[in-house]
Amino acid sequence: MSKSIAGPEIERLIQLLAKLPGLGPRSARRATLHLVKRKEQLLAPLAAAMATALDEVKVCSTCGNIDTRDPCTICCDHSRDASVIVVVEDVADLWALERAKALNAAYHVLGGVLSPLEGIGPDDLTIRQLVARVAAGGVDEVIVAVNATVEGQTTAHYLIDQLAGFDVKITRLAHGVPVGGELDYLDEGTLSAAMRSRTAL
Repeated sequence: MSKSIAGPEIERLIQLLAKLPGLGPRSARRATLHLVKRKEQLLAPLAAAMATALDEVKVCSTCGNIDTRDPCTICCDHSRDASVIVVVEDVADLWALERAKALNAAYHVLGGVLSPLEGIGPDDLTIRQLVARVAAGGVDEVIVAVNATVEGQTTAHYLIDQLAGFDVKITRLAHGVPVGGELDYLDEGTLSAAMRSRTAL
């Protein structure tokens, strides 16, 4: 059994940091050591920012994004095309699309994907809220931007069924060859998807 090398407060900090994505126990120890060595420059501002986030951050009641206001900054942006809703699995996907500046549209965060094996059904996601947004009118297109996993595709098909009764165009992200990708290094599934999604030049 390994002995503790620091007090319980520092060990607790290491344990909590190790739960973050991309950080294991070793990286958490390094991060903790760096924070503790620079308490005034890093640890104190980080603690204050986290306390503020705990008090101020909320989930947008319209789209499911996280922000310090409700409706969120994106939903309050009147320069966006509110007739197009991009449906994503998670807030991280929303942020990725915003970084790419691919489209100036509205969003809807599902909060995950359908996964019967994990006990996640339609009522565990914000599908009902999406249908209500479309039913309210003013939406011309719904872009289903879920991941190309089995669960993502199952969710996409379920969404298509739920929105079938509305006069709205339903599209999805193209799947296939990534920019800069070489065919020889791609798997068969990606190549098949790329061939099915081919477009005219």
